This record gives sequence, structure tokens and C-alpha cells, in this order.
Amino acid sequence: MTAPPELDFASLGAHPSLQRALTQRGYLAPTPVQAAVLGAPDCDLLVSSQTGSGKTVAFGLLMGRALLQDAETFVQGTHPRALIILPTRELAAQVQRELGWLFATTRARLVSCTGGTDLRLDARALKRGAEIVVGTPGRLVDLIERKCLQLSSLEMVVLDEADEMLDMGFREALEILLEASPKARRTLLFSATLPKTIQAMARRYQKDALSIDPRSGAPTAHADIQHTAHLYARGDRLATLVNILRLADEERTLIFCRTREAVAELHQQLLQRGFLVTAISGDRAQHERNHALEALRSGRVRLLVATNVAARGIDLPDLGVVLHADLPENGESLTHRSGRTGRAGKKGQSIFIVEEGAQRKAERLFASAHLRLHWTAAPNAESVAAHHRKRLEAELSATPMLHQEVSAFAAELLLRQDATTLLTALLARALQAQPKGEVLKPISPPAIKRAKSPLPVGGAMRAFEVNLGLKDQAVANWILPLICRRGGITRREVGAIRVARDRTYFEVAAEVAARFAETAHARDPRAPHVRIGPATAPMPTRSFAHTKLPRSAPPHRASRAAIS
Repeated sequence: MTAPPELDFASLGAHPSLQRALTQRGYLAPTPVQAAVLGAPDCDLLVSSQTGSGKTVAFGLLMGRALLQDAETFVQGTHPRALIILPTRELAAQVQRELGWLFATTRARLVSCTGGTDLRLDARALKRGAEIVVGTPGRLVDLIERKCLQLSSLEMVVLDEADEMLDMGFREALEILLEASPKARRTLLFSATLPKTIQAMARRYQKDALSIDPRSGAPTAHADIQHTAHLYARGDRLATLVNILRLADEERTLIFCRTREAVAELHQQLLQRGFLVTAISGDRAQHERNHALEALRSGRVRLLVATNVAARGIDLPDLGVVLHADLPENGESLTHRSGRTGRAGKKGQSIFIVEEGAQRKAERLFASAHLRLHWTAAPNAESVAAHHRKRLEAELSATPMLHQEVSAFAAELLLRQDATTLLTALLARALQAQPKGEVLKPISPPAIKRAKSPLPVGGAMRAFEVNLGLKDQAVANWILPLICRRGGITRREVGAIRVARDRTYFEVAAEVAARFAETAHARDPRAPHVRIGPATAPMPTRSFAHTKLPRSAPPHRASRAAIS
């Protein structure tokens, strides 16, 4: 989706150096969010925008205009002038890449500081100097406490995917970063949704912020995505996935699973069936994640299997299909997953597979994401075979580029054999070489009954514990991100958090407790000493759920290592 044709980057006041970079990349007209942000007055902004809307370029252009002004290049100083805070390492890497080409000719020094990497390398990079710092909340706070990151010269702070950062339990870290920044700074807050928690943060840390929603009056978010739902019989999950992938041809596809174990299992199963596939999940090292993403971008593989948490914020501009091997937990997660495709005006597919008997649950999920889907039968072996025949017919219909030797050989064969017999033999050989579809068990025709609204979440909770407590200087606001990350849930599904001497007890909503227990129990190589499991004793009566992080006594490095 682009802005009206009379608008261009020059008329909106984009810096000339950045305009040239945009032209080289083929950016001819701004997207609605870019036009709205660049056309706004010089004030704090609260921007509601979905993934794939061009917001990284939007705040990059605003940053360039404010920091460079009339200069062609940056005057390199000691401390950063702009800070961009993001929820995940993958999103930070994406933003760094985007700003890298946008500011390529301006001598801007960009430094990325995220968890999962050597903190000493971040400290050295900051010591050499940076104009723009990109980072995740936990690592940025760690660098401030170690006096490696100085925010006194900041002119602009950007909070990207702010709703996700709050969902992941980073409120305390964000407050520390914003309070450490100069009051005269300009603050830009980007969020896909604007719940009350985001609005409260905006009122507290922004000055008369201008609210921008470029989607107003525009087509529905993700209008370029075709959503499809398939039912399959018990035991046919893998066969259904394989058949769908056989029909996707060469489309780059992102497959979502619920747990790390499910990712590893499906990755191996698809490898055994000959697919070019790689995987990312929370138990993979950062360099492994980067390698997997680059393999998909470069075309060395065409399938990526990922957990919901690991895939949040990744940028794959040519992704054609999102395939939900496991359903997401809520409508927001569904929207975010599907938003990995259909980006920047390109078409995409979001495909859901649902086991027969779980249809009602899926219907409630779709309703919460404002989707009304028609169910179709999963593609069977006959569908895959028909697809290969149609594809072969299209290839044969195209004008062939034949060498003279091949043409002569064909003419010689036709002199000795009947044309129909010869063509039949060649077609049979070509079709035999195609991968076969999987045989599926039949299911009864679905009787679709739309749920009027999602069922309300109940109030039942389950108690768990983590082996970090007062002896580790652990506090609730630093335990919360650990719980969310290790268990693949959001802060809304966590209840009371109570810190005891040698462990911390916490509650998880009963609806997600079984999945949480399975996911959180897995060993995390970044913090192998941290163990999470069902509570072994009743929760203590004293609650530490709202304890503020003491500035003079940060949590023990054991707990911080598990969170960063």
C-alpha cells in the first residue's frame, strides 16, 4: 500500500542523503505510516501500525532529519544521540540492517546491543562511539548499570513493538531506560495495538504526544493475506503439512510450532521427506538463528520451522506462506504470525490446520482475530498429483529452448516410434520423479457453527516455581520476563509472583498451564542452572508482584543472565 501519488519523500522533508538511499533501493513513494510520521509536527508521536507497514524506514527518516539537519554526514561524538528499543534480538538485527543502508552515506555509527551475545563486545563497540544504538531492554539496562552506556546526549528515543515489550514483562526495564534519558528528548512510541498499559506509558513518558493511526479509512490490516483453514483426522497432522507444502512449490514458507520440541521434531521429519528446511527456537544459539534466517533469505532453503517466541519480529520480505502447524494461543498472536507474509504490498497466504474435534476452539480464536474462515478439506494425495500434472502441462506449454542436438534426437525418435506412445512414456517418467502426496484418512463434512464471541478466559490458576530467590537478589519484575520467555506466554497469563528465600513461586492461567509446563521445563543453554517446574510447596502469603527494582542492588547475575 502506498501514499497518494502527489506525495513523495522530498515533499515530506526527508534528508537528501536518505532520499538517495531510498531511490537506490527502489522506494519511489512513502507508505501511509511513512507519510503520516514525516508529515507530523516536531513532537512526541504515538503511532499505531502493523508489522510490514514500513515503520522502520519511517522513524529512520525522522531520525535523519532531526539529527543531521543541514549536514550531509554526522559529526561523530562520544555518546549516542538516538536509542531504539525493541523486544527481540531478531527484530533488533532487522532494524540495524534497515538503518544500515538508509544511513550508509552519512557516516552514522550503529551499534546493536542484545542478549545472547558477548556483553564485552557491546561495551567495546560503545566505547568506540555510536550515533545510534539499537537494543533489547534487558541488555541496555545491563550496560547502563555497568556504566558502559551513557544516555545523557540522547535527542530521540524510539520504542518499537511497545505492546510486545510490555507483554514480555519488560515494563521495569523500559522505565529505567526512559528515566535515564534526558527530559528534553523526543519520544516515538510504535505499537500494533494501543491497550490501556501503552496509553498509560505514553501519558507518563511523552509530552503531549500526537496519536497517529495511518490505517484509519484504509483497507483492513493484512488485506493482502489470504487466510485458509483445513481440518484433518487424528494422526494426520504431519501428512497434512506435507501435502500443503507439496502444493506450495517454491514459495518460501514459515511454519509455526508451539514448543521447541515440536520444532525439532518437525524439522527432522521434513528433512527425511526431502524438503530444504531449517529451524529456529529458543534453545538455539544466536549465530544458529542468524544462519537459519539467512539461509531462507538467500534461497538455500525454502522452509523455516520456528516457535512463536523465536519468530517474533523477524523480517522475511519474500515470504509467501505462513503455515500454522499448531494454533496460536490468542488473536493477537495470530495476527502477528500471519503478518510475517503479505508485507509491503505483496500477496501472502496464512494457512491453518486443525485436528477434527478442535474446530470450535479454532473458531473462537478466529473470531478474536476478526476472521471468518470457510473450512476446506486438507489436500490429499490426489490433489498433489493433480497439481504436479497441471504444473508439468504449464512447463510443456512454454516455448522450449532446445539445442539442435536435442531437436535432432526428437525427430529421430518420432521416425521409429508412435508419438502418443513416446509422449506417454516421457510423461510417466516425469511424473514418477515428482514427490508423492500423503494418503489422508477421511473426515466427516464439517458442520460449521460460528461462535458469536470468544469464550472468556477463566480465573483458575496453577502454581509453579523457579529456583531463583532472595539469596540471588531476585525480584518479581525481573522474574516476569524470564517466565514469559521460557514458557512462551505473555504477562496477562501470569498471576501472583512471590519471592521466597531460595525460589520464586508464581501463578499461570490454568488454560495454558500444561503447555507452559512442557515448554518451560526444557533446558535453556543460556542459563542451564535455571529450572522451572510445578510448585513443590504452597505459595507464601507475602506478595512481591509489584516490587520496584532497587537501583543500588540489581538482581544477581544468575537471574539477569537468564533474562537478557
